[in-house]
Formats: sequence, structure tokens, C-alpha cells
Amino acid sequence: MTAIGKHLSFWMTVLALTAFGLTAPAQAQDKTFTLTAPDALVDSGLLKFILPRFSLKTQTRITLAEPGAAADAQFGSIGMVAFQGLDTVWKFDPGDDPDAQRFADWLRSDVGRNTVDSYQVDGAQLFTSQVEVKKVVVEITYDGDALRGEEASLSHCGRCHVVNDKNRMNSIGSTPSFAVLRTLRDWEDRFQAFYVLNPHPAFTQITDVTEPFDATRPSPIAAVEMTLDDLENIMAFVQGIPPADLGRPVQSMQD
Repeated sequence: MTAIGKHLSFWMTVLALTAFGLTAPAQAQDKTFTLTAPDALVDSGLLKFILPRFSLKTQTRITLAEPGAAADAQFGSIGMVAFQGLDTVWKFDPGDDPDAQRFADWLRSDVGRNTVDSYQVDGAQLFTSQVEVKKVVVEITYDGDALRGEEASLSHCGRCHVVNDKNRMNSIGSTPSFAVLRTLRDWEDRFQAFYVLNPHPAFTQITDVTEPFDATRPSPIAAVEMTLDDLENIMAFVQGIPPADLGRPVQSMQD
């Protein structure tokens, strides 16, 4: 076969392999990605400690770019939680690069976590993979008038519920008091949407919210009619009611 024939045969083989999907994607053969991180993390020395260990295991070359430069992946404040140190919870965003995503998986693995934990400076551990995620509890407050809320509660709800000491003897004993309702975890939902919870829909009208009563099914008792402002006032009043002390749950001999 002539040199030209051999050359043509080589390229025909390449084209055939490509057509049948037998050549690996260029991106999968890349085995490299660029990474950027804040100066504080770079200066800590952690990256110089962990990156070579990942590269040695996976034969992936990682190029550390200047902070703020365009890169395939980044350490910072977005992405997955990676580790904690220097009074900061560090996150890692691998972007779309498959090699950077493999590094993200390694960071979450036991090997990666142990590597981060083992980094020390002068015998002191600076970073930990055991990140404490603090839950922020937001207390909801209502802008209504609590005094007007008390008046509305006594007027509209006091026919059935014990609102406070002012109507303790004028309620229906089978209905829970406001103080008892306040012990429920979902008390806010129950009060805010009380008009859709039985038996309230049969006799409650909220202006611009509920549909008028069916003419063929009038309210069985004097209707409760209020506005959303009334409801906001009631919420402001109810949030100030201490939950009832129901004591310890009843325990059987088997408990």
C-alpha cells in the first residue's frame, strides 16, 4: 500500500470510529479545570494541601486562577457546603465542568473529608468538614391592634370559645379555649384560616374573601361577619396569649 493509501486508510478508520461513537468525548479526556478562590482561603495553604492529593488520585490537573478571574469552578459563598474554617463556611460551585464536579464528589467523600480535616498549621486544625448549619428562626409578628383584636375575639369568637377570663363562663365547654389552641404548633394557620375549617364555613363571612351564603342554605346561627383587618387584629391579640399549661402527658403503666 502506498503512503497516500495508508494515510487515507487511517483517516477513514478515524471517521468510522467517530460515526459509531467509539471515540471518547473531548471534554471527558480533558482531565483539567481552572479554579478560583478568595485570597484568605488561598493564603491558608489548604488548597495547596488538598488539590495535589486529588490530582494524584484522579490524574486531574487543577489550575488555580487569580481571585475574581473567569474559571470553571470556584470556592466562595455559593454552591455546595464544602468545609468550615477561618470563621467561614466555605462553599464550592463546580459549574458544568465534569472534572470539577468529580472534585465536588471527592470533597463530600470520606477520603476528601478526612483530607480536609487532617490539614494542620503548627499542630492546629484550621478546617473541618463537620459543618454546623445554623437554623434561623424567624419570629412572625402581626401589625394589627391587639386591643381591637381582643374586642373582635370576644364579640365574634366568644360565643363558643373561651377567649380570656372575660368570657370564661359564657362559652361552649366542648370547644377549645384560645389558650389551648395556642399550644398547637400550627396555631397560626388555624387562626388565619379558621373560616375554612369546620364548622366555621357554615356561619362565617370574611369581606372580599368568602363567597356569599347559598340562599337555599342560610347560616344556622347569627353569622360571624368580619374583615381581614379584624382578622389581623385578632392575630395580634392571640400571639400575646400565653399557651395553656396542660401538664405532662398521661402515662400508662407500660410507658
